[in-house]
Amino acid sequence: MNRRRLGRQGLEVSALGLGCMGMSMSYGVRDDAESTATIHRALDLGLDFLDTSDAYGAGRNENLVGAAIAGRREQAVVATKFGNLRRADAERTVDGRPESVVAFCDASLTRLGIETIDLYYQHRVDPSVPIEDTVGAMARLVEAGKVRYLGLSEAGPSTIRRAHAVHPISALQTEYSLWTRDVETEILPLCRELGIGFVAYSPLGRGFLSGAIRKPGDLIEGDRRHDHPRFHAENMARNVKLLDALDEMARSRGVTPAQVAIAWVLAQGDDIVPIPGTKRRTYLDQNIGALDVDLSASDLARLRAAFPPGVTAGTRYPEKQLGGLGI
Repeated sequence: MNRRRLGRQGLEVSALGLGCMGMSMSYGVRDDAESTATIHRALDLGLDFLDTSDAYGAGRNENLVGAAIAGRREQAVVATKFGNLRRADAERTVDGRPESVVAFCDASLTRLGIETIDLYYQHRVDPSVPIEDTVGAMARLVEAGKVRYLGLSEAGPSTIRRAHAVHPISALQTEYSLWTRDVETEILPLCRELGIGFVAYSPLGRGFLSGAIRKPGDLIEGDRRHDHPRFHAENMARNVKLLDALDEMARSRGVTPAQVAIAWVLAQGDDIVPIPGTKRRTYLDQNIGALDVDLSASDLARLRAAFPPGVTAGTRYPEKQLGGLGI
């Protein structure tokens, strides 16, 4: 397994990570046994970067990941997040208060069954709390030995710069794929200026770039993607046309569209680590195969031309969730 560095503080992870959210929420029926087997398979193959959050399944995902790595802690690099809360009325809120940061961390450590979190992200920025206060509390967790490295998720340029001035930020996690290229304008250049690694979530466009989802009926009832504008019928009818170039390139190389899409993200820089999510070993093996897909300069140019920034129909989150991005 190839490895990549995130930031300048010493964090090293497998070149591909495993997003664990879908094992416990959002994408169909849970299968804890298969999810556990998928995590074990990842570790067996040297894929050690596991991504979770206290928000995934209201803590169930951390429990699942913790149980799966029991007895294999030294093989795993565990990343989790805090502060993105769902209230009883299903509305979302965020909490970056210093006292909450400590409580969130202790609860995650308990659920994960570990003594130290390798990479601890603020899941969403709290606009009511100065980022300096939140990151200051996170830095004290590092001093206490509860956390090794710090990260932010979906933060804006000013917040990233201010946070990094308080304590080095090793990684920024934000959505990035062929159909979501917003970060290329400001965020990626800033991360490179500051020496912050980039963790790309949803590198397959929430599964759309795999080619398996071409109409809303391809999603089962209860799948969270039904709420996402890009998966609404009128937008999908436009977005599915984007897949032609991806399908053609995959056929010409005897690989899958998903492998081409992941390989494209990998090729955007050695400071980028995609974390495609899956709860099945079959898809995990396919995703890892992307590491062997070598895209030429002309291949990359063709894909960039086929998926120019802003081409995707529909916003990447429902309207209610857009306000918490890029703060």
